[in-house]
Amino acid sequence: MSEVNNSEEPDKDPESEECPAEDSFGFGDDLELNQFDGLPFSSRYYKLLKERKTLPVWKVRCEFEDALVNNQLLIVSGTAKTGRSTQIPQWCAEFCLSAQYRHGMVVCTQTNRQQAVDLALRVADEMDVNIGHEVGYTIPLETCCSSETVLRYCTDDMLLREMMSDPFLEHYGVIIIDQAHERTVSTDILLGLLKDILLQRPDLRVVVLAIPPMTAKLLSHYGHIPLISLEPPSPARVVHSNSGNKDYFYSALRLVLEIHRTKEDGDVVVFFASAQEVHCARSILQREGTRLGAELGQMVPLVLCPGHGGPPPVPTVQPDSKRSRRVFLSTQKDEDMWWAAESISFVIDTGVQKKMVYNPRIRANSEVLRPISQCQADLRKQLSGPASKCFCLYPEDDQLPAENSPQILESNITPTVLFLKRMEIAGLGQCDFIDRPDPEGLMQAMEELDYLAALDDDGNLSEIGIIMSEIPLDPQMAKALLASCEFDCVCEMLTIAAMLTAPSCFLEPPAGTTHEAVQCHRKFQHPEGDHFTLINIYNAFKRSQREQYFSAEKWCQDYFLDYSALKTAEAIRSELNDTLNRIELPISEPSFGTKTNTHNIKRALLAGFFMQIARDVDGAGNYFILTHKHVANVHPLSGYGAQSHKLGLPEWVVFHDYTLSENNCIRTISEISPQVFIQIAPLYFFYNLPPSESKDILQDMLDPDGKREDEKQKVATTGNDVDSGCAVAQQTQDRCVIQ
Repeated sequence: MSEVNNSEEPDKDPESEECPAEDSFGFGDDLELNQFDGLPFSSRYYKLLKERKTLPVWKVRCEFEDALVNNQLLIVSGTAKTGRSTQIPQWCAEFCLSAQYRHGMVVCTQTNRQQAVDLALRVADEMDVNIGHEVGYTIPLETCCSSETVLRYCTDDMLLREMMSDPFLEHYGVIIIDQAHERTVSTDILLGLLKDILLQRPDLRVVVLAIPPMTAKLLSHYGHIPLISLEPPSPARVVHSNSGNKDYFYSALRLVLEIHRTKEDGDVVVFFASAQEVHCARSILQREGTRLGAELGQMVPLVLCPGHGGPPPVPTVQPDSKRSRRVFLSTQKDEDMWWAAESISFVIDTGVQKKMVYNPRIRANSEVLRPISQCQADLRKQLSGPASKCFCLYPEDDQLPAENSPQILESNITPTVLFLKRMEIAGLGQCDFIDRPDPEGLMQAMEELDYLAALDDDGNLSEIGIIMSEIPLDPQMAKALLASCEFDCVCEMLTIAAMLTAPSCFLEPPAGTTHEAVQCHRKFQHPEGDHFTLINIYNAFKRSQREQYFSAEKWCQDYFLDYSALKTAEAIRSELNDTLNRIELPISEPSFGTKTNTHNIKRALLAGFFMQIARDVDGAGNYFILTHKHVANVHPLSGYGAQSHKLGLPEWVVFHDYTLSENNCIRTISEISPQVFIQIAPLYFFYNLPPSESKDILQDMLDPDGKREDEKQKVATTGNDVDSGCAVAQQTQDRCVIQ
């Protein structure tokens, strides 16, 4: 890359003499003018520059810049608080600037959307430029970039989505994969595909940021490539528990109260196993905090877990409060989010995490309690300085797993297979996974896509599959939305898809208000099922915005609904609407509430979710799931659970998801007609169902005269009359178009 090196010797700055490699890039050019926007530097720039040079990553700046020039791929090994996520992207931006951006700009991926935003804000400040101009970010449902952007932070899933239109990522000269040790599905796919992209683009540079032992696995995967190791910050003083962590939850809370009683300065971070534990802990600490003496100062428990913000929020204490302590309650995926937290003096690590693990045989997630990995434990010990303390609520000799378990081995990979099939069309080769998905999971994903008619006879994407891959939803929901275009209920299905993609809109009521919350939620319940209830809630929310624009948030509070979740659903619905317009699919006028519309919504739902059908086998709410013969109950938040004593439970339902847990529940269910199920579901799916009484009932409806073999072809080609009175010709057309 001869174009990288400047032909003339630039003017040297005293700051640059410590690193001769800066001269070849123009890194040491006149510091009076910003090389990115041509404006004079502010005094804040020099103040921050002095702070930046104290970061551990600055010790390897020359080594990094040399490696970037001479290698397509390199790995940087370093923990949080070393400066790797803020400084390396800036040096890469200077590298691209030295080549006049001939090969593209810089993108840096993050696994957490809030961290992507906060890093972009911090780096824009350090580079002395405006956010959204030279430095920007892209996260789901929000973009803050412009044509001037040379450094962009984004979530790993958004960079994957960008590959739909730019398979070889030709817009970028340097791609930085941060937090590779998190092993998210999107990051693992990027690491696998970039191996092929590098062969196609010799001008591209890829920098992977991770921590040991992930760096060793990356070196084994990619072969002989440079590894730059950063000196880790000094860990806190570590105190281990001698007992097991069976009672970790209450042990952690007791420890928080003990720390607060010592009157030692500093905030506390507590890592719990799940978001549910986090919210429960906040309620308990709020209650116990009111019983503490005023002389101890105020203790403020604050929730920080996925979906609830980013790095530590601003203290919510009175300005005149001399002694106040924030207690941040977090979960297992937030270790790297504390890079900007300087006030942390105590870290409490419960040492366990609750994870959802997908079982392809029954197409369901199960919740499991596991120990954290050793690399997570090490990160938590380094969150605060050497003068601080880290309390580990597990014995020191506990053998923790060395690294994080790859999510691709524990997730439903059907969306992943759909994406990779789309990339094959774009010309990319096979994804070279660091850890290959389980063959059973791959087979299940291929089978599911085949049932959804997303694959042709050769196993490649069909036309329907290509359209489904354009819609940013899980394949089943994408198929249901696509079917709604044929059934003239797009408006309603957009709302259902948005509400189910966004976080739950139902707030957990404060203690003592459960009955009131149930009464409020019951006002939205629809007799046809939970999917229709979600439409009622969304429509009521939109009316509250129109009629009481400045009090929509208050309206949500009054009805125990989550305002932020409904705003997210609104944004998702708008994005989906734009997607349908872009790919020129018809959008019907809303007609919610009519009998025809209700029937069409159920047909559209079944077009995507025919694999998630259950039958009440005893009239008491014990639902037999046809695909794997498990029995489940209705989730407590379901409208059927609240009104079953009045209307009774439906015999046949379609459900959105099923989780193996203590409650073993199906969630978001709506009543369906078994005759409509027979009409919509592919026949080969139906005949592949395991034997059961429920299947026999459906078989008798499909073949009332017992001539099953003779009728199979007839049903497949002409359809079967249903209780709605639809004409056979119309059914045949629906089957051909949707399937």
